[in-house]
Amino acid sequence: MKQSEIKNASTAELQEALADSKKAFIDLKMAHTISPLENPIQLRTQKRAIARIATELTNREVQ
Repeated sequence: MKQSEIKNASTAELQEALADSKKAFIDLKMAHTISPLENPIQLRTQKRAIARIATELTNREVQ
């Protein structure tokens, strides 16, 4: 998700996206452990997406 999409999404959508992203990250990590990924940068990209969503959810809770 892009930052603009994250800001415009509802809290429920963000929580669902966070759960999906975490599951995708775990799946990628397992696949990389078994046999190296063709593009290991996917791991970094997925981690950053999780961080963006989590940050937006935290900001919404504070306000």
